[in-house]
Amino acid sequence: MNTLPEAKLDILLAHHAALEAELMGQLGSDDYVRKTRELAELNPLVEAVKAYRAVRDEMGELDELLEDEATEPEMRAMAEAERNALDAHRDELIQQIRIALLPKDAMDDRNVMLEIRAGTGGDEASLFAGDLFRMYERFAALQGWSVEVISASEGTVGGYKEIIAEVKGRGAFAKLKYESGVHRVQRVPDTETQGRIHTSAATVAVLPEVEEVDVDIKPDDLKIDTMRAQGAGGQHVNKTESAIRITHLPTGIVVMMQDSRSQHKNRASAMNILRSRIYDAERQRVDAARSAERKEKVGSGDRSERIRTYNFPQGRVTDHRINLTLYKLPQVIAGEALGELIDALTTEHQAAQLAAQSDAA
Repeated sequence: MNTLPEAKLDILLAHHAALEAELMGQLGSDDYVRKTRELAELNPLVEAVKAYRAVRDEMGELDELLEDEATEPEMRAMAEAERNALDAHRDELIQQIRIALLPKDAMDDRNVMLEIRAGTGGDEASLFAGDLFRMYERFAALQGWSVEVISASEGTVGGYKEIIAEVKGRGAFAKLKYESGVHRVQRVPDTETQGRIHTSAATVAVLPEVEEVDVDIKPDDLKIDTMRAQGAGGQHVNKTESAIRITHLPTGIVVMMQDSRSQHKNRASAMNILRSRIYDAERQRVDAARSAERKEKVGSGDRSERIRTYNFPQGRVTDHRINLTLYKLPQVIAGEALGELIDALTTEHQAAQLAAQSDAA
């Protein structure tokens, strides 16, 4: 489908011009920041629309030249070659614009609650969970984001049984949302004397950071318990009841937080996580229904789905949702080549959205 909604493009250009005019006038600081940000987001799309219309007009002029019987053969040949090149460029611009016009996920710009839990595999699974956390930590650093650990339970030989962290940065959820699911590792553990390959797993959950206005949580729906924080071996970390356990009665979701010595901080952290989990549970339900209709796997957010295998002996990483294998395991685990997998997943998701639009048209 090589057509664009021209009326919608006219409205877009008019809105962009209005924003530029408003920024030339007197604005409060908050309005100025908001409108400047909106203009910056629109600029690439507007430039693509202007380039598309310039190419379209140029192609129209060439068509007139080619239709004119008085056009000399040499000039006609040049015009045909130029038109073919413009035709390919126009198709590229149309695809770029169509992708830019796809409905945006309202949560794409949000920070992320990243939860990683060791699965099957004992100590090796905990070590793998640690590897995954460091992979995301390094990837975040490359994006200019920050990572703050909220809660961590370390494994007996290293790594983590569970770790929850907040990833702060513009567009964090847009980039990381396809990472939710079961990650599997195949490698020879350091403790393995026979050289046998072991398979372990860890579960990753990527939740958008949700604000109070996004989720309506009624006080009566919460059961809040306070207790003394526990350390390894059952030792009390402190003598005050700073640990918090919050149960959301309608969904049965439970959040326990004890990392801070302050009950107030633990409660605030627990509520942040609870909001994200409640929002995510509803999001998963809606996405699962939509995915079933479209037979679309990318972005379903199914926590039980095995999405990726990291095979150390062969140095490869395979994403099972899009059947993509990269023989760059060290670079992926280092966070450097993770972007290649994420970009491929994003492209696949966009293709599914475009196909759905075409079917609906």
